[in-house]
Amino acid sequence: DGLGKAPVDTPRRAMGDLLGNAVRFGVPGNVMAAGEGIETTLSLRCALPDMAMAAALSAAHLAAILFPPTLNRLYIIRDNDPAGDGARDNLIERATDAGIEAIVLSPRMEDFNEDLRCLGLATLRKSIADQLVRRDRYRFLERVA
Repeated sequence: DGLGKAPVDTPRRAMGDLLGNAVRFGVPGNVMAAGEGIETTLSLRCALPDMAMAAALSAAHLAAILFPPTLNRLYIIRDNDPAGDGARDNLIERATDAGIEAIVLSPRMEDFNEDLRCLGLATLRKSIADQLVRRDRYRFLERVA
């Protein structure tokens, strides 16, 4: 809807080759999460501060993100929109083909940034708890709560 965005004609510019790359938060081990935008990814990182995450900067780039060699499980940070659904499906297929377990994390609202802003951190943590694998729930969520 454009509300709250800078009043400029071209608000984003990227230099260099973005395909496959991402803005990374934390050092990936055997588990990480990947999403489209920085805001959404950082909002989820507020709830899961010890989980490595990557923001691909667009749905197309999310579908093409490069996997770290140590990765066994990938949480896909979903946005509730058609572009996000297509990226999710492509990423699930690529991860599965690479032998990586892919699990989708779905927000209650449009994205996890909106969930955090409108519902608060405690509610965000509760809403993702059941979406995490049990051992990841303890490792990344319950230990920091």
